[in-house]
Amino acid sequence: MRWLTNLRLAGDDLACNETEARWRVGVDSEGLIARVRPTPPGSRAAGEDWGGDWLSMGGVDLQINGGLGLAFPELTSSDLPRLQALLELLWRDGVEAISPTLVTCDPQALRQALAVLAEARRRHRPGRCRLLGAHLEGPFLAPERRGAHPAQHLQAPSRAALERLIAGFAGGPEADVALVTLAPELEGAAEVIAALQAAGVVVSLGHSGADAAQASQSFTQGVGMLTHSFNAMAGLHHRAPGPVGAALRQGEVALGLIADGVHVDPTMAVLLQRLAPRQVVIVSDALAPYGLADGTHRWDERLLLVQDGSCRLEDGTLAGVTLPLLEGVRRLAGWSGQVAASIAAATLAPRRLLGERRRLEQLLLGQPLADTLRWSTAADGRLDWRRPETVPQAPPA
Repeated sequence: MRWLTNLRLAGDDLACNETEARWRVGVDSEGLIARVRPTPPGSRAAGEDWGGDWLSMGGVDLQINGGLGLAFPELTSSDLPRLQALLELLWRDGVEAISPTLVTCDPQALRQALAVLAEARRRHRPGRCRLLGAHLEGPFLAPERRGAHPAQHLQAPSRAALERLIAGFAGGPEADVALVTLAPELEGAAEVIAALQAAGVVVSLGHSGADAAQASQSFTQGVGMLTHSFNAMAGLHHRAPGPVGAALRQGEVALGLIADGVHVDPTMAVLLQRLAPRQVVIVSDALAPYGLADGTHRWDERLLLVQDGSCRLEDGTLAGVTLPLLEGVRRLAGWSGQVAASIAAATLAPRRLLGERRRLEQLLLGQPLADTLRWSTAADGRLDWRRPETVPQAPPA
């Protein structure tokens, strides 16, 4: 047994993990994590000293729209090789699983994309990011809050409209559809929320004109997340707390956060984390130019201008990013100094939203050490990650 000592876990006990709590991890001859044990204060247990570095699962991105020039709503079967290349890039970028996001688009295109994603899911192999169920961001959105979503494809919410979109596709984290973003204040939204819940799909408030009262009502109906908090919704005001304030008061609603410093000012991102560290879920909101150079790129029939990792339409509308998910962890940790909470926001909190209830130390058991992430802080204060090193086993004598 190979023992790793003096490490921290970016798990649920966030306050402890920022300070003195230490763990030992035993790795068996096949490179699998076989033991995860707390270390008593002052212990000098033998093993490979990690010097207080953090161990986590890989990242899970619940909002990513494409990459390598591929936009998920435009997928056809001929795109499978490029999609597989994107999944390999995401794995190299520390992302273990994604919920591929399909923004508002033609219904037939959406159904075709779901079918292609299902085929790619069946072709999964090690060394590639896993495909979870898709995230449908739309089409049941408030027109005045649609942002970069094309107006011609928005729809009024109804059971019939939902059926036309996803009939024949299963709901759930590991199925065809895992997450749907909608505006819960729209007429007909309540019956759509109920239908999605019954199908095992997480519902998120986004691109919505809801006030705090309407948001609170939607939480009682089953809405469990805010899509890219602060963006495409009312802000946080002392007399009008909006959906963010309602979610903070409710206390269990996940707060999707694009931690690039542009979509949300660093001060507000830190405030959100300090008020609700376990609710924050970092997402990338990466678009098709992810993995490509800055410049001008195509997005459906429109042009997308990419500069310093930010994507805008020609009219200046902020549309997304090209930054990796784990860059958001680095930035949030740098702004707040809360390393464990920032790591957990991209690795553990998304799993919690999708129904995972095991503690991190239980989740790690049986995992290949090489598939996990080791986080350390450099002398200049910058947080970085790498895959833990595997040690070849000596051949039998």
